[in-house]
Order: sequence, then C-alpha cells, then structure tokens
Amino acid sequence: MISLQSSPDLQQSQRLRLNTLIRLRWLAIVGQSVTVVTVAYWLEFPMPVDLCFALIGASAVLNLLLAFRFPAAHRLSPQAAMGILIFDSLQLGGLLYLTGGLTNPFSLLMSVPVVISATSLPVRYTAMLGALVMLMATLLAFQHLPLPWTAGEPLKMPFTYIAGIWLAVLSSIAFSAIYAFRVAQEARLLANALAATELVLQREQHLSALDGLAAAAAHELGTPLATISLVAREMEKSLGKDSKFHDDVTLLRSQSERCREILKRLTSLSSTGEAHMARLPITSLVEEVTAPHRDFGIAIHLKAGNCRGAEPVGHRNPGVIYGLGNLVENAVDFARSTVTVTWYWNDETVGLTVVDDGPGFPGEIIDRIGEPYMSTRSGAERGGGLGLGLFIAKTLIERSGAVIDFRNSTEPGKGALVQIEWPRAMFINPESAEASMFDIA
Repeated sequence: MISLQSSPDLQQSQRLRLNTLIRLRWLAIVGQSVTVVTVAYWLEFPMPVDLCFALIGASAVLNLLLAFRFPAAHRLSPQAAMGILIFDSLQLGGLLYLTGGLTNPFSLLMSVPVVISATSLPVRYTAMLGALVMLMATLLAFQHLPLPWTAGEPLKMPFTYIAGIWLAVLSSIAFSAIYAFRVAQEARLLANALAATELVLQREQHLSALDGLAAAAAHELGTPLATISLVAREMEKSLGKDSKFHDDVTLLRSQSERCREILKRLTSLSSTGEAHMARLPITSLVEEVTAPHRDFGIAIHLKAGNCRGAEPVGHRNPGVIYGLGNLVENAVDFARSTVTVTWYWNDETVGLTVVDDGPGFPGEIIDRIGEPYMSTRSGAERGGGLGLGLFIAKTLIERSGAVIDFRNSTEPGKGALVQIEWPRAMFINPESAEASMFDIA
C-alpha cells in the first residue's frame, strides 16, 4: 500500500506561503486606507483618523518586517501562520471598534482570516481562531465607538438590527470556514491520491521496460563476449598441451560460451515475446489480470459474452493492467466463493465486467465509490483499506478512454458489479494496425 499522508514533502508543500499572506495584507491595507480617506475627507464624517491609520501602519510595518526577514517562497509553520492570522483579526477588530463595531458594513470581513485558516491550517487552529473572532464580534456588538456619520445627526441602530448583524457575522464565519475546509481537504486528498497513482503507474512502466532492458543488455554484451571467446580460442591453440595454463584458458573459453548462450536465450525470449508484449488481445488481457488472484480460495470464472466481429487487440498498457487487476483483487476480497469476469465486444464497444457473490457495495457510499480515501469496506472485513486502490484503478482505466461504472448486480446471489467499456475505435484496426487504447503516454 502506498501512503502519502505522512510524507514530509507533501506536508511542506501544503503549508501556507508567507508571500501569500503578505500580498493579501497589502490588499487589505490599501482597501482600509482608501476607506478611511473616503469616509473622513470625502464624505467628511467625523472619525478617529489618527488611530485608524496607526492600526493600518502597524499592519504595514509587520508586512515589511516579514518581507525583509524571510524569502518570498518561505512556507510558514502552522503556529507562525496562526500568529499572523490572529494579528490580522485583532487589527481588523480594532478598526471596527473605532468605526462603529458591528454597525459598520465591513464587519463581515471578520470571517476572512478564519476562511484562510480553514484552507491551510489544522482544524484545532481554525477552531481557536474562529472562537476568538466570534468573541470579538460579540464584544463589538456592545462596545464600540459611534459609526462615522454626519456631524450633529448621530445614527442610532436598533438593538434588533445589531443582533441580526451579529448573527449574520457568526453564521458567515461558521459556514465559510466549514465550506472552505471541506473544499481544501478534498483538494489535498485528491492531490495525494493522484501522486500515488503516478507512483503506481511509474512502477508498472518500469516493470514493463525490463524486457527491453534485457534485450539491450544482450545486444551490448554480445560483442565484447564474442571478442573474449575469440581471444580465448586463439590462446588455447597457441598454448597447445601446456598444462600450466591450458585448463584455465579452456575454462575461460567455456564460460564465455556459456555467457553467450545465456544472452542468446534472453534475446530469444525478447524477440518471441515482443509481439505478445506489444499487442494484447482482450482474452489475453483477462487471463493476465486474473491469473495472480486464483490461489486465494475464491473461484474465478471467465466467460465470453456477446462477441461480434474480430477480437479486439490493444497495445499493452501497464496502467490498464494494474487497474483491472486491482478491480479483480477487490472482487476476490469481497466474494464469498466465486468471481465472474465477462468480456464482450461489438462494432461500437469493447466491455468487461467483474461480478462477485459478496454483499455488494453499501448503498450509502455507492455514489462515491472511486473517490480518493473513500473505502467500500468496514474495518472488520479482510483486506479493508483506505479506498485509495479503487481510486487509482479508476483513474488509470479512465485515462485509457474507458467509462467505468460501479453498481450492485440485480442477479440473485450476485453482489458488486464493475463494468468497464471502451469505444471499439480505440483498439487496433487489424487491417491498418493503428494505435490502440493501451498505447498511452
């Protein structure tokens, strides 16, 4: 099993970049400054301009210190990012205190630091920051300076309206944080799962390349071994019956001949298997993906369905073979006694189904099967995992142009059913030998 959740590189890449927070803060500084200048000097509403710019200046000073102290690509630890977001929340809370508290229409911006935390920090830090911001919102509902308004005409907000604003701010913080956390978490899981998929595909491609490497090694070693054999033969003739070196030279020549025979067999295996390795009929594909799973006490039945026309032939693709093998393995793990693999083809499609006689997919997750870290098993069942294997299999098979469908069989005594279909046009044309679905970079 491939586990990427504890990978240091991934944890580092998921940390929040300092440059991101610096740019967001500069944007906030510009917006706050424009707002203060507009309200104080254009609308000419009385307000504590000096104190407001003092808070804005503190934010600008922090930005400059961080920009000069750390490189642009620096990634913050969760504790450091939490500290910066707490400062931003307090700075915004101070500005709101000076400009009307929750009666200020910009009070909804209090949810921004919490949303940023939800997308990049652990849940406990987001919960702590959310609690702090909600506490500030509650205090600002009762304690604040008057909202800037026309001199001599103070704007008095009814308490019911302030309570509604308070409720809206708290709801916005909670909803936005939960929504941002779920979206970011799904994105992280998907990125980790795709990385695992690439690792699996790379491994399978390396295994498939071993045959070509063997042929290359045989070709490259053939010439020096032939030279060694020729020199040994000439030395054997020159030495004649010299007992001192005759046995050693004879042994050298015999061993060089043995090496040449071994390389000849490697070359023969590569050449005889080259066509098989390059092209794979659908029946051979089924045999290959089911063979490793026959010795686990579960009978695997192979059955040809409705087949019309010439048998489809595809180029060998390690990703497709691995994906189909994973589906068969999953069926074997679930099955009570038998797994049935059926293949079929016609002029339009080429299909394959894998059916087991197990309990089937649970109804509550059947629509989410194939998502990363969505397991179809409970912890007590044998072979239970994280659900990453099905995601990898689904991804690799869909990359070949197939459509894969997970559902429960309607036949009595049958459980889960997985159906894979490719367009027939994606297979090799026997007459023109064009590329197929398995020929994927």
